[in-house]
Amino acid sequence: MHLKYLTRILKSGSKGPAILIGAELLVILLMVVLLSGILLHPPEQPASSRISKASSSNAGNYIKWVDFDVTADAMGQALRYDVDSCRQELHLHWIELLAFLGARYGGDFSRYKAGDMDALVKKLQDGASMQELTRDMKYYPYYLEAYSAVLGGMVGTYEIQIPDETTGEPVWVRKYGLKAFSPIARRYPYSDFDDFGVSRSYGFRRQHLGHDLMGQTGTPLICVESGYVEALGWNQYGGWRMGIRSFDRKRYYYYAHMRKNYPYHKSLQVGSIVQAGDVIGYMGRTGYSRTENTNNIDEPHLHFGLQLIFDESQKEGNNEIWISCYELVKFLSMNRSETVKNQETKEYYRVYQMKDPAIPGGAREQNIDSAP
Repeated sequence: MHLKYLTRILKSGSKGPAILIGAELLVILLMVVLLSGILLHPPEQPASSRISKASSSNAGNYIKWVDFDVTADAMGQALRYDVDSCRQELHLHWIELLAFLGARYGGDFSRYKAGDMDALVKKLQDGASMQELTRDMKYYPYYLEAYSAVLGGMVGTYEIQIPDETTGEPVWVRKYGLKAFSPIARRYPYSDFDDFGVSRSYGFRRQHLGHDLMGQTGTPLICVESGYVEALGWNQYGGWRMGIRSFDRKRYYYYAHMRKNYPYHKSLQVGSIVQAGDVIGYMGRTGYSRTENTNNIDEPHLHFGLQLIFDESQKEGNNEIWISCYELVKFLSMNRSETVKNQETKEYYRVYQMKDPAIPGGAREQNIDSAP
């Protein structure tokens, strides 16, 4: 009922005092309802005001979540296209190829077909640009940034030693390709399955935000990507654990349940620079205890986790982004670091040295001759 209609009833008075009083009450009630609505639900601010307020607090300008389910086969195919074209006029960048398919599949790589990537590459080779092909893909920029955060430090130019075909002695070669390594040293067996997100109950009920690789106690653990040691020490859930941060600060590699009494390579401390392929520690079964240096895990294994950090506020707390590493570990298994044991110190070292240009100030060597 409108105010004008009620006012007209009040002025007419044709139905006597009872109607007049009832109409007055209705007007008063309607005014109270309107007023309370304004107080409880004030008019929404203009969009420009909301945007200004958000940008002034730097909120919302970074990715909040990533589901990474790119298959090892897709990563392998994209890498081959990248490496094969690195010296050609048209250099096909593997992360761009994967981001295109991510946008096409809506991030669901269970739909992946090798022919889809072949068709994309054919269009690029025929003269189309990635910008043209992705112009109508609303989420391509998201997948490009998200997949770059996961894979950004894994491919590039580097120098590495390989055995000479005649003498077997190490010789230096310059390469372009995969410069990241499996977290498990070469020649050491392990088993794994897709266990990301399964339930864990120690301490409190939670999801498993990592990937377990089952193996033997003492198995040398390998630095996946060059970076620096950000965390080292005991945690009641992870036991002896280590965290390595990439130089671009986008990736945090987490190694947990390391060996009792001798978990880490003795050359390392918080702040140490480590190079992809270096031995950083040893597999064990520590953890699930408030008491330091306790074996409370039934089966020796490495808990390997990868956290993405688009903003430092995501490093710890409720906004952490951990991704599934099952397919990534499968992909990295093509590049496993060869190790050798120093029989006097019982410490392991990499056999073939590497020079990663990503390391500030130049790479260092990790071998028995340079052992402390």
